Amino acid sequence: MATFNPTKSTHLSKFSNTQSRLVSFRKTHVGFDNNFQRKLGNLVSFDGIKRRIGGNDGDYVLKKNDGKKQRGVGVKCTAEGIERGILVGGRGEKGKFVIPERLKVVGLMACVMSLCNADRVVMSVAIVPLAAQHGWSSSFLGIVQSSFLWGYIFSSVIGGALVDKYGGKKVISWGAALWSLATLLTPWAANHSTTSLLVIRAFFGLAEGVALPSMNTLLSRWFPSHERATAVGISMGGFHLGNVIGLLLTPLAMSTVGLSGPFILFSSLGLLWLTIWAFRVTNDPQESNSISVSELRLIQAGKSDTPLDKSSVPPIGLLLSKMPTWAIIFANITNNWGYFVLLSWMPVYFKTVFNVNLKQAAWFSAVPWGTMAISGYIAGAMSDSLIKSGKSITFTRKVMQSIGFIGPGIALLGLNFAKTPVVASILMTIALSLSSFSQAGFLLNMQDIAPQYAGLLHGISNSAGTLAAIVSTIGTGYFVQWLGSFQAFLSVTACLYFATAIFWNLYATGERVF
Repeated sequence: MATFNPTKSTHLSKFSNTQSRLVSFRKTHVGFDNNFQRKLGNLVSFDGIKRRIGGNDGDYVLKKNDGKKQRGVGVKCTAEGIERGILVGGRGEKGKFVIPERLKVVGLMACVMSLCNADRVVMSVAIVPLAAQHGWSSSFLGIVQSSFLWGYIFSSVIGGALVDKYGGKKVISWGAALWSLATLLTPWAANHSTTSLLVIRAFFGLAEGVALPSMNTLLSRWFPSHERATAVGISMGGFHLGNVIGLLLTPLAMSTVGLSGPFILFSSLGLLWLTIWAFRVTNDPQESNSISVSELRLIQAGKSDTPLDKSSVPPIGLLLSKMPTWAIIFANITNNWGYFVLLSWMPVYFKTVFNVNLKQAAWFSAVPWGTMAISGYIAGAMSDSLIKSGKSITFTRKVMQSIGFIGPGIALLGLNFAKTPVVASILMTIALSLSSFSQAGFLLNMQDIAPQYAGLLHGISNSAGTLAAIVSTIGTGYFVQWLGSFQAFLSVTACLYFATAIFWNLYATGERVF
């Protein structure tokens, strides 16, 4: 097979003056290196290479006369743009700035994750006027709020298996369409009957349960391993900002349009996102018509070459027989336990312990989610930086997860000694911010140990985590009523963080297990 070796200038003399005019050379800052072919494979062979004329980022287009016809062959070098980071674009034809296709994918993913969480918050705000309008009791409010989890706990496993089989694009497309429809129908269901409302909310949770498995699997296809944590950090940043968006826009929409206003607004945004997503994103970058050759090779060079067999039956028994799987499950349980304790009981804690006027402290409802979005991105960037510096994936995942558990544990213990609401609010924000480091820990580790069954593994662990969220949310009330204070339960939660951190460091691995 004839190959063109860009490191030997003597080969260039084979091209005639006429042929050289067919070659579009562009001055770059980075030349050819000896390790390039060893790192990215035989990328410059004339046979068996995917042809692309007019490529981006230094895709030189050469012409070879094979005796039959002229054939365009893409030749790749380490030109500017090949080593650029996720947030930096390259240069396309005529030197124009080009946004990497994978950045567009993660941007759209962050948008839908934001809508996913904002749609949940809408009901948390709208339930107050709904309760006043229909005369619902406090106990029934708890049932309405928990009905979302009834569907969510089951769809995580089902959705994960569907993602493994059909890919993240299709599954999250159907999920977004269905949860947007459920959001739109919620006011009608509330006015029709309580049964209709509970069914719609459970259906809403069923549709949203596919979001996280779809996100995790799709980003693993579109990003090399040294950028995946940053990509997840950006997507989860959108998820956390959804709380802020929902809290700010829901009261405004209700005061302007009426009670149905926020439901119409967010369902419409979901359908708008769906129309863009359907035509802009593919399950795999190799299926994309918009991606440049250089970006595709960068993605492929940073991923495992092991093929994935989607036809085999998911071995649930085998998954549960390995300790790294249980490290992920326990991490998800602990993460959801602590997260929902703070989410559900934070306002009650400040009212009970410090007698804080919740209206005056409304800003605090948005601050933790904003800081989680920022800290989640920082965690992803740190994780990718460690991997690029040569640290093993196992070491990186253990460090990130240790910060995500030990940090919040210490902050919760500090709440026992907080004497003012300002100190307590700072500690709460620290706890939630550091917990976002788990995104670069167990959340990414599913793709590390089981790339073929990552969706199913995500569904299993997320279902266990959802069950823990239900238990912790309900259990906190009984625990506080029994002991008369929050301090003891916060200490129990902190100890759970510490215990799981130890278990994680003993049994977690970044190597492929399945």
